[in-house]
Amino acid sequence: MSEAALVQILSDDEIREIEEEAAHLPDRKSAAIDAMMIVQRYRGWVSDESLGAIARLLGMSVENLDSIATFYNLIYRKPVGRHVVMVCDSVSCYVMGADGLRKAVEEHLGIALGETTEDDRFTLLPIVCLGACDRAPTMMVDDELIGDVTPEALEEIFARFA
Repeated sequence: MSEAALVQILSDDEIREIEEEAAHLPDRKSAAIDAMMIVQRYRGWVSDESLGAIARLLGMSVENLDSIATFYNLIYRKPVGRHVVMVCDSVSCYVMGADGLRKAVEEHLGIALGETTEDDRFTLLPIVCLGACDRAPTMMVDDELIGDVTPEALEEIFARFA
């Protein structure tokens, strides 16, 4: 596949936004995370095809870009539901009951870590730390950080994400 065809896997809007980000940086490769987040915003996740197109556009290898994507846990390399749920499992959250909270979330949603509900509404993913130890246990739904979460609050929390 030619470079032009590979890059055209991306929409004109995606390319324009990636180019705008890259223009503010001293090195095009520095836009890697931003570029993947742009594509994810449009598509919900970053496919292998998209990853290859982004790599070509930024002048980097697919392997280097994939290593960034797999390290950064907010880049989804597989399709996810409309809402992504992450329960923090840091030491602070664990001490404050995160294991029980994760089990309650799994039971409430009817899925295990790494799975998506049948209606594609929620995907449950692990996360090492959400950086809100003072509000442990914490979880995040999409971009909303929720602290001091109890299993009893889950019904109300998930109802907000219809």
